[in-house]
Amino acid sequence: MRSDLQNRAPLGLKIAAAAGLLFLHLPILLIFVYAFTTEDKSYQWPPPGFTLKWLGVTWNRPDVWEALWLSVKVATISTIIALVLGTLCAAAVARTRFFGRETISLLVILPIALPGIITGISLRSAFNLMDIPFSVWTIVLGHATFCVVVVYNNAVARFRRTSASLIEASMDLGANGFQTLRHVVLPNIATAMLAGGMLAFALSFDEVIVTTFTAGQQATLPIWMLEELVRPRQRPVTNVVAMVVVLVTLLPILAAYYFTRDGDNPAGHGK
Repeated sequence: MRSDLQNRAPLGLKIAAAAGLLFLHLPILLIFVYAFTTEDKSYQWPPPGFTLKWLGVTWNRPDVWEALWLSVKVATISTIIALVLGTLCAAAVARTRFFGRETISLLVILPIALPGIITGISLRSAFNLMDIPFSVWTIVLGHATFCVVVVYNNAVARFRRTSASLIEASMDLGANGFQTLRHVVLPNIATAMLAGGMLAFALSFDEVIVTTFTAGQQATLPIWMLEELVRPRQRPVTNVVAMVVVLVTLLPILAAYYFTRDGDNPAGHGK
């Protein structure tokens, strides 16, 4: 009985937690509310009425589909690049010892630690210096800089928690390098790679600052949303798109959490 009383949170702490959650998520809930308002020029509160017509208007806007397809394309390619480079970097840092290893690890994670505007300006300067025309591929390169970090952090943590004796045992039993990679290494790091890839996709999909500096005439979905906000008409369309962005971003994050929640006990850990 006493233990149950001790485990109960004080009322003040519960109120503070609820207030913190409201502070974080109430603005997001307002996006969903204004996606169905009947007012098309301003954000009145309370909304004068609710309608579903903006869903149809958004569905029939070709510029929305073009921006959505570009965002999905950029996020997919950036994630694939990140999965390859991030996993290879993680394997090198976690499984080998060499001079400057910690420095290299720091340099790998540096792009996500720097402000996005610094990364964007530096990339734009580099592209101008090398006379690289701004296109979809410059956006991909810009997004890959921080997507690699996300995959690297997930993969290196899993590599360090996976026992090296598994690889040694596989080689002792006659498996070659490819067989060891396929049957031992990949099964142990697969969920970490998947989680890192999903987080990388989510970050790339809603990236704004780096995209602003690395895009030419192309407009990803977040850039399209910023441009639409300055227009006085059909503002609920922007909220409908924002609602879609929230859902598309939320699903990979939830999936990444699901796949990594049991990651503290990979096969062979502690043996």
